[in-house]
Amino acid sequence: MTTEHQTLALILFSLFIAVTLGITTWVSRNRHGSAEEFYAGGRLFSPMENGFAIAGDYMSAASFLGISGLIALFGYDGLLYSVGFLVAWLVVLFLVAELVRNCGRFTLADVVAARMSERPVRIAAGTSSVVVSVLYLIAQMVGAGSLVGLLLGNSGTVARTLTVVGVGALMVVYVSFGGMRATTWIQIVKAVLLMGGAITLTVLVLLRFHGNFDQLLTSAADRSGHGRAFLGPGLKYGGGWTARIDFMSLGLALVLGTAGLPHILSRFYTVPTARSARRSVVWAIALIGGFYLMTIVLGFGAAALVGPDEVRASNASGNTAVPLLAAFLGGGADTTGGAVLFAFVAAIAFATILAVVAGITLASSASVAHDLYASLKRRHARQRSEVAVARGAAVGIGAVAIALGLLAQDLNVAFLVGLAFAVAASANLPVLLYSLFWRGFTTRGAVWSVYGGLIPSVLLVLVSPVVSGSAESLFPGADFQYFPLQNPGIVSIPLGFLAGWLGTVTSGEEADEAKHAETEVRSLTGAGAV
Repeated sequence: MTTEHQTLALILFSLFIAVTLGITTWVSRNRHGSAEEFYAGGRLFSPMENGFAIAGDYMSAASFLGISGLIALFGYDGLLYSVGFLVAWLVVLFLVAELVRNCGRFTLADVVAARMSERPVRIAAGTSSVVVSVLYLIAQMVGAGSLVGLLLGNSGTVARTLTVVGVGALMVVYVSFGGMRATTWIQIVKAVLLMGGAITLTVLVLLRFHGNFDQLLTSAADRSGHGRAFLGPGLKYGGGWTARIDFMSLGLALVLGTAGLPHILSRFYTVPTARSARRSVVWAIALIGGFYLMTIVLGFGAAALVGPDEVRASNASGNTAVPLLAAFLGGGADTTGGAVLFAFVAAIAFATILAVVAGITLASSASVAHDLYASLKRRHARQRSEVAVARGAAVGIGAVAIALGLLAQDLNVAFLVGLAFAVAASANLPVLLYSLFWRGFTTRGAVWSVYGGLIPSVLLVLVSPVVSGSAESLFPGADFQYFPLQNPGIVSIPLGFLAGWLGTVTSGEEADEAKHAETEVRSLTGAGAV
């Protein structure tokens, strides 16, 4: 990319960083230091504000960069991510949002521990939440590295490394000093910017084809080199029974995983009532639905106008398709219009990454402090002590995410997020649903459910083609691949539910009927909710 691209994009990057640091500074001066303020922003946000923040949290680098890139490279098969991410919100709306807001306080473990023995349940749920969050963070780090690599003409390895480190440092600052209130406002600003950028690019793509979507698809198919096969299933997931099962596994993980994501669940605690939580989800669905419809246009637009070969040459996984499309729509990489539009989109993508990592880091640090730390002390820690631990945990989680993000630079960000969804659906969703709806569920069942989904999902990823056995793996020179699927969801999700059932029926513990009745009334009516 030209020097003009670089300078303009860096100016816009710096402007967003300055604005978000300003928000963080302002919030840190007005905070009270309480756990409720740090974890839930004082529960003062309106449904519309929280809906925008949820959308900002959810529309990550995987959505903006990864999904469009997959559609540009694989056509129809890339649509699975858009459809899966959107349909997942129906599960959240009808099964989770209102009940979680009524039963919990700050984290997923609050919901489960309401009727169980707290210590083992909090340790299990806290561990699972941290693992899911770190996997999600890796995707954002990879997105940041890809973006800066494109900006520097794919020649700045040191610069890409420094960028990942810089993103990690910024997320620690946002979380440590601003807590949930600063993170929420950063998410809102980012959601507005992202929707504005997506709308602009979508309109420009459709204008190129005179509003004729059929012409767009035909042009994309012709440019792809695959002809009409580009518009049908099977290009990525149709190579045999393994690929087809992998397709089903990914779809299952995407649809069920959202309801188990810690940083999404924590957003329901930032509003004052369960009704507000439900209305927040309605706002979020409207924004997210519109956005994912636009990613379809952007993905096929990149295939038709830029071409899969050029996208793949820039980044093998397709993570840079949207910035390349922006430069083309502006008049070309060497024109002023192309430089301006490229810089605008690159800055939005960078803002997306910064905002999402802040939300995920806050959720994972809350799990460390509120669940793990408080449990290991055998009693609830004092609020100020717990918040101090959460701030320290943000540093440690940031360091782990940076290291793993540097290792996974060549993987598609949407694919990485798919792994996080699989772990969330395997470990968090079963225990959440059992706790809310099964009268006889016990502490052993809860612990077994979490570990019965978490351990298999992580182990299956470690022995899958993701880590070794192929040129696209994390360790291409090694081969300890024993599990053929890239996404473990189709195996690990049923195992999580099975382990929870088995732990309950083999437990000598009697389920506490009184606590279940109390939880049921609280979840459905909000009586006694925090």
